[in-house]
Amino acid sequence: MAARRMTFRHIEAFRAVMVTGSMTEASRKLHTSQPQVSRLIGQLEAITGLPLFDRSGSRVVPSLDGTRFHAEVERAFVGLTSLEAAATRIRAFGAERLRVAAMPRLAGGLLARAVVRFRVAHSDVIVAIHSGDDASVNHWIDTGFCDAALTMLYGDVPEGRLDHVETRACVAVLPQDHPLADSAALGPEDFRDVPFVAASHGSALRDRTEAVFEAAGVTLAITAEAGLGASICTLVSAGLGVSVMNPLAAHEEAKVSPIAIRPFTPTLPVHFALLFPPDHARGRLMRAFGACARAVLREELAALPDAATGRPAG
Repeated sequence: MAARRMTFRHIEAFRAVMVTGSMTEASRKLHTSQPQVSRLIGQLEAITGLPLFDRSGSRVVPSLDGTRFHAEVERAFVGLTSLEAAATRIRAFGAERLRVAAMPRLAGGLLARAVVRFRVAHSDVIVAIHSGDDASVNHWIDTGFCDAALTMLYGDVPEGRLDHVETRACVAVLPQDHPLADSAALGPEDFRDVPFVAASHGSALRDRTEAVFEAAGVTLAITAEAGLGASICTLVSAGLGVSVMNPLAAHEEAKVSPIAIRPFTPTLPVHFALLFPPDHARGRLMRAFGACARAVLREELAALPDAATGRPAG
């Protein structure tokens, strides 16, 4: 006959007797009968080969071996409690680390606010924000270093990797005292021979802007280049030229830089979206974060003033 093995029921009965000091009280605690508890303790003593209790009437007193065994049992239960806590954290996404990326304008604003909202419901998740230029963000996503990126796309969107949120039109930005600031809307012909602050050479925004101006037969009179929207607006406000950029950055910078914002035609669309690594499996964690990021982005875009009226577009 196979030897009896120690089970959780044996240990549960042993702990209950140690706590209550009575087989009867232990049976009440475990919602079972007193004979069943006595039977389990007897089996445990046989399995361990240790006299765990000294019996004295209805009371039982732990033996020296029983006390030592109880110490080992409690150490094991500490580990079990840790496993239960780990399972709870896993259910709440706590076993995960989330790495998200964006260009500086989005990372310090929208992305940070999305992380704050996400952490309200998932406080055990460690979220790391990575900020870099467009090329760096794309590299982090392509290599899987980051799990998601909040991005602005001016060109074609990668199939299957994009969670599109909203599309807006780029706007013209110019010094507040510029003669063109009196115009209700601006286009390439208005910028003929006008000093222009361009996005960095080779960037998607630069390529798209040049294509729009070339189609209109207008050559850009570039006087400066910058990779960040904040830098473009600083140069514009200083009088180095006019420019075309995404409306989110333009309106954010207008809060601190003296620039005017006007609609620009023909439409130069910018797609606000979440970008994921190739073949990325979007689990519960990413779906939860994506929902927060989409909500924050839509709220921010809805609050943007209309370039023509200055009032919120929504």
